[in-house]
Amino acid sequence: MIEIRKLNKAFGEKAVLKDISVDIKEGELFSVIGPSGIGKSTFIKCVIRLLTPDSGSIVVDGQDIASTKSEFTLARVRRSFGYLFQEGALFDSLSVFENVSFGLRYLTDIPKSEYPRIVREKLALVGLRDVERLKPAELSVGMKKRVSLARSIAAEPKYILYDEPTTGLDPVTTGMVKDLITDMRAKLGVTSVVVTHDMKLALDISSRVAMLYGGEFVEVSEPAAFRNSENKAVREFMEISHLSRDGRRHI
Repeated sequence: MIEIRKLNKAFGEKAVLKDISVDIKEGELFSVIGPSGIGKSTFIKCVIRLLTPDSGSIVVDGQDIASTKSEFTLARVRRSFGYLFQEGALFDSLSVFENVSFGLRYLTDIPKSEYPRIVREKLALVGLRDVERLKPAELSVGMKKRVSLARSIAAEPKYILYDEPTTGLDPVTTGMVKDLITDMRAKLGVTSVVVTHDMKLALDISSRVAMLYGGEFVEVSEPAAFRNSENKAVREFMEISHLSRDGRRHI
């Protein structure tokens, strides 16, 4: 479980996160929705402490990591996380095998002799086979997303964070990524946190959806209740996203 209390983060005079408090429950798929540039990526980067909050607490499995300066503590907690970066962030000079096994070398004590088996298993989980020797330049956009996800689950994390997983993708690849996210939750039992501007994606896959607006979560609810929210920011974003109250797109 991740317990967040009064989380604040500012860049200069711009307050991006203001007193955010929320519990992310074990096994759920929690999505943070909002327009691009609103602070969604800042939120999950604080959760994994890629960014240090200005104040507040982030308790992961009983350990508050919000203000700790202990690299040992951070490294130990980060082993519980997989992170799918917005652009995939594969290392172009490394093969698929080297990319997927990268975290195993730095986050675990697993013997190198086990890497081939683990890499094959994780690639198979995301629907890829016989690609270990390829370089990222030889992969399609969809395949790169799959390899990035395989890398994020290689060390068998308890939590997976997805940063704008469908940005810039065509509808077919977006559907594939949507299926991958739900499959990982079903197959691995992980707790998933997705930040996205894609309202339909969030409503389709989530157990709960949070709307970030003005630095605050103005709505946190299950999809059915979220669709019927009377909050002005939610209603306006639903309209911008061309979604009706039943979550269907309209023209």
